[in-house]
Amino acid sequence: MSTLHNKAAIAGIGATEFSKESGRTELQLALEASQAALNDAGIAPSEVDGFVSYSMDTSPSIEVARGLGCENVTYFGLVDYGGGAAAATIMHAAMAVATGAAETVVVYRAFNERSGNRFGSAMDVTGWGVDARAAHYAWYLPFGLMTPASWIAMFAQRYMHLYNATSEDFGRVSVLDRKHAATNPEAWFYGKPITLEEHQASRWIAKPLHLLDCCQESDGGQAFVITSRERAKDLKQKPAVIRASAQGVAYDQHNMTSFYRSNERRPLPEMGLVADQLWKATGLSAQDMDSAVLYDHFTPFVLAQLEEFGFCREGEAKDLLRDGFGEMDSQTPVNPNGGQLGEAYIHGMNGIAEGVRQIRGTAVNQAVRNDHVLVSAGTGVPTSALVLGQE
Repeated sequence: MSTLHNKAAIAGIGATEFSKESGRTELQLALEASQAALNDAGIAPSEVDGFVSYSMDTSPSIEVARGLGCENVTYFGLVDYGGGAAAATIMHAAMAVATGAAETVVVYRAFNERSGNRFGSAMDVTGWGVDARAAHYAWYLPFGLMTPASWIAMFAQRYMHLYNATSEDFGRVSVLDRKHAATNPEAWFYGKPITLEEHQASRWIAKPLHLLDCCQESDGGQAFVITSRERAKDLKQKPAVIRASAQGVAYDQHNMTSFYRSNERRPLPEMGLVADQLWKATGLSAQDMDSAVLYDHFTPFVLAQLEEFGFCREGEAKDLLRDGFGEMDSQTPVNPNGGQLGEAYIHGMNGIAEGVRQIRGTAVNQAVRNDHVLVSAGTGVPTSALVLGQE
């Protein structure tokens, strides 16, 4: 653990515009975002010797390296489990830097998730071989659980049963995100806040999830440059030190469908595992976080994350949100960029960018304090998170 934490920093961030129809290939988006991140850091492509991305990506690192004009690449990694890998990409890049496998690593994510392959579509295993993946989906596809929303609806129903939460409690997350997005010019829903009444009136997707409980489908790209803390101090931008990062898989976890675990009450034990690692590595706690960017593909998981990270006790997240937690004037603003519900759904990577901006002090919705920021990755799957801090 000591060989990784506090050894590397995010020195550059770059992104394309966030849209519903980008009009170019996913590789083009990856290249644009990566070049923007390098420009932000003041680093030439010839200095890049490492790449990290994650599964469900159509732009292999070799294509990105060639497109950027990189020369000698000594490290390339691909982290599994989709959005759950978002923060883990930064972890893997930091590991490469800390161990000397690479000196300058570009982390990227780009897709046409609205105009191309839509992640919200029903799962289809036609043409798959008889393998472990097909066996996994066989436990629920025949019963009509075919979309991400339907899988998370099962979780949400159980959460409501255990903790007397309501649809309105979930809706407060959506209202909060859209409020922050409304003042963020880069957000898709810039200038478009919503009320709790509008959330409740939005159509059902899979009860108890309304349309406004579900994140967007977006086109766009996001990238980062990770290098050593020592080098980052001499570059163009104020570095965001990677204080700690962690991954987690809990006992008997399934991919989005952990319906068959023993009857334990903890809603997201894998995120609790990640949280324990972060707090042990940093000596910090949830109460020390000056802002939090929590993965919000579906609103119920935000409540569960608040509990697993220790912002409140089990079952109390609904009360925390009712009391105004997460607002910009609260102890810990949540998703100041508008999150994936309000800004864009770039599989969690735009949340990491917001974490960097908070540390730099350049965010549109800037928290009063910015010593430490928590950023989490996708939930319901094997997951990850990180803590960013000041140099």
